[in-house]
Amino acid sequence: MHAKDILIDGYGRIQEEVHAALDGLGPDELNHRPTPGANSIAWLVWHLTRVQDDHIADAFGLDQVWLSQEWQKRFGLDLPAHDHGYGHTPAQVAKVKVDSAELLTGYHDAVHEQTLGVLRSLAAKDLERIVDERWDPPVTLGVRLVSVLSDDLQHVGQAAYLRGLGQSTAA
Repeated sequence: MHAKDILIDGYGRIQEEVHAALDGLGPDELNHRPTPGANSIAWLVWHLTRVQDDHIADAFGLDQVWLSQEWQKRFGLDLPAHDHGYGHTPAQVAKVKVDSAELLTGYHDAVHEQTLGVLRSLAAKDLERIVDERWDPPVTLGVRLVSVLSDDLQHVGQAAYLRGLGQSTAA
């Protein structure tokens, strides 16, 4: 198995878990925050997808799906165009509200397709390319791809936890 096949499998698991976490949820469940300082399921999935979109586009010299496919307009959030949620205050988290799970899965699926396209084209030597020199040591493409994979899996796990928390309190 090649490294790109492992990455394709990993990113596919993110997509599966995003769909599972959102399946059947309405706006109330998606936008609910258990405490004023907590994230909502909608924010978590939006954020993990924005990070994947931003980082993959940057690493491969592509346009972000958020902008190129006008997802920013579809979401209609009161946030800057390139915002992806890092360092959000509770007030900024509260601005990420959606009317449907389909909006979140639609955006995630579009980002996933772009991600798969670049992952399928990878050669082993590509993973050694430096994509971010702001760190010491500089970040390679391989490290960036694993970092995004890890971050996204953590956030989708948090979304699944919130889903379960909501279901347990409703019972």
